Amino acid sequence: MDVQLHYVVRGNGEPFILLHGNGEDSTYFSHQIAYFQKIYRVIAIDTRGHGKSPRGDEPFTISQFADDLYYFMREHDIRRADMLGFSDGANIALLFTIRHPERVNRLILNSANLNPRGLKTSVQFSLRKSYREAKKLAEDDEAAYREAELLKLMIKEPDIKAHDLKEVRVPTLVIAGENDMIKKSHSRKIYKKLPAAKLVTIPGNHFIANENFDLFNLEVARFLEENRKSKE
Repeated sequence: MDVQLHYVVRGNGEPFILLHGNGEDSTYFSHQIAYFQKIYRVIAIDTRGHGKSPRGDEPFTISQFADDLYYFMREHDIRRADMLGFSDGANIALLFTIRHPERVNRLILNSANLNPRGLKTSVQFSLRKSYREAKKLAEDDEAAYREAELLKLMIKEPDIKAHDLKEVRVPTLVIAGENDMIKKSHSRKIYKKLPAAKLVTIPGNHFIANENFDLFNLEVARFLEENRKSKE
């Protein structure tokens, strides 16, 4: 790996990796870090090109981010971990688990999508418009280039095939907000295609982990406890 990912660690116990969404960093999970560090060794990572992690020279793709996670776990001698991903972080976690199911104990997918069509149509339209505008300015404006690169992730990616979800045999919680930017039908599709999944919807929008964190944390903790015996 060409970059050293920034991360924070809190607590002791079994490793619990947190993966933030597009354009954010590990501080998004402040409420989850505070809550789960009492039981787990919480490891919140800044994705490549986000927060304090360098951009590096490798492709800026969900696939590369999943590879970065693999190298991170190998470098830090983390054989297996529980994993919580939000939005693009959920997409990274999902793709990682498809590729490396032996490295994941339990998986929480908060507002994942298999492809851009999983986003509500109005969101897709808005993202494409913003991307076109940022791309026009990107050649002469570093901030616009950065914005265009982030927006491109959401309008071009991910590209996860539904039939590959059968590889995710670990217990999985699919959790989304009632007014999420992810289509409800898309979250149900992911849930139904996963061999060992539970679907939960709670009040709120796309950012339930931050804005409705008490209920979100409760649902995640319940899922982890329910599936505690499935860990090796």
